[in-house]
Amino acid sequence: MSKFKVYVSDYDYPNLDIERSVLEPIGAEVIGLQSKTGAEVAELAADADIILQQYAKIFRDTIEKLEKCKAICRYGTGVDIVDVQAAYDNGMIVTNVPDYSIDEVADHTITMGLMLLRRIPMYSQATRRGEWHWSASGGEIFRFRNSIWGLIGFGRIAQNINRKLDDFGFEIIAYDPYVSRSFMSTHGVRKVELDELIKTSDLVNVMCPYTTETHHIVDAEALELMKKTAVLINCARGKCVDNTALYEALVEGQIASAGLDDTEEEPAKLHNWTPDMNPLFTLDNCFITPHSAYVSVQSLDECRYVAAENAKAILLGQRPLDQVFP
Repeated sequence: MSKFKVYVSDYDYPNLDIERSVLEPIGAEVIGLQSKTGAEVAELAADADIILQQYAKIFRDTIEKLEKCKAICRYGTGVDIVDVQAAYDNGMIVTNVPDYSIDEVADHTITMGLMLLRRIPMYSQATRRGEWHWSASGGEIFRFRNSIWGLIGFGRIAQNINRKLDDFGFEIIAYDPYVSRSFMSTHGVRKVELDELIKTSDLVNVMCPYTTETHHIVDAEALELMKKTAVLINCARGKCVDNTALYEALVEGQIASAGLDDTEEEPAKLHNWTPDMNPLFTLDNCFITPHSAYVSVQSLDECRYVAAENAKAILLGQRPLDQVFP
């Protein structure tokens, strides 16, 4: 008989071999579920010692029913889909995987940004229509050198973006109320207030965690302040951008284009998602990837190993490396 039961709330990996390779040697049984909404987790995992969580929402009403559970171990960095305070109120701890995919998200963001600043998708659409002229992109294109790349947030991924953009010659500015001006200056970045960043940037790059403070940090008012030639890139949480306001801004030409790695409804966390739930999917100047900025063979494996190692430490009575506090 197994000493421990570890339930995976939901997963889109081909199997759970990595998790089992870490946890079975200490006597843990790894049981995979597919409860993307989290609604059935309390019932299906009532005897769980640990829950590994991917997309399922695990909030207080579920947590209070998991009487044996010692911890909820997130596969990702963000913890907005678990009630951290409720977990601690009920004797559990929460872990995440904070350091994986720093390169991948930075690379994805930069790729999206450069693609749209050069209006490559628009050129591709034009050539398929038989238009073969430098003006066929339908918009203005500016030299990268001395263009302004504005970072909303200056954490580890934003710092990586800044480092990788250095040779392109962008002026990098950033807004982050939790990072000092002197720290940013050591990275060659000028700290500004949010309004200045929105007004002056040629590319506005949302790269902050999702919190009550950052919900719709890019809203209708912010979009109205942006340059008409500006690009918006969001490879952070979908809810950081007001999608209704963004749709209107793109249709009315308030900004040139947008690249998103997730939309506000967060399709991966829905059972029956279809593109018609969000009109942004109908636009030729909005480019959306399926919350895949973090993806590489290496990052996916790393995420799973780290989440499983956090669970292993907890089951062995040790302190995990990646504990998250309320």
